[in-house]
Amino acid sequence: QVQLVESGGGLVQAGESLRLSCAVSGRTSTKYTTGWFRQAPGKEREFVAGISWSGQRASKEARFTASRDNAKNTASLQVDDLQPEDTAVYYCAAYYSDYAMIALPPSRYEYWGQGVQVTVSA
Repeated sequence: QVQLVESGGGLVQAGESLRLSCAVSGRTSTKYTTGWFRQAPGKEREFVAGISWSGQRASKEARFTASRDNAKNTASLQVDDLQPEDTAVYYCAAYYSDYAMIALPPSRYEYWGQGVQVTVSA
């Protein structure tokens, strides 16, 4: 069973940076795409950044950067210049595929972390 465990959320002030981590376990293959999503109260879950097993990246904005360490089976999300509107629960997610692509819809992702709260104060 694949498990994703996130860490690194918390309360930050506007303008600060934050790094979230995601540990992936339960499967030996590293051919998975990692996506980062967020969901604010009353809003739909949205894609913010992702990285494929080959290193391709995609992001909602340049201040969101996804990275990964295949040797450690971990993924990270760096968010710079945080703003109050970034307040949300952030999730890492993954799906396995031989194709190194980054899917945007949450429905494509098979495995999800528990989510971590990020709160940005003005």
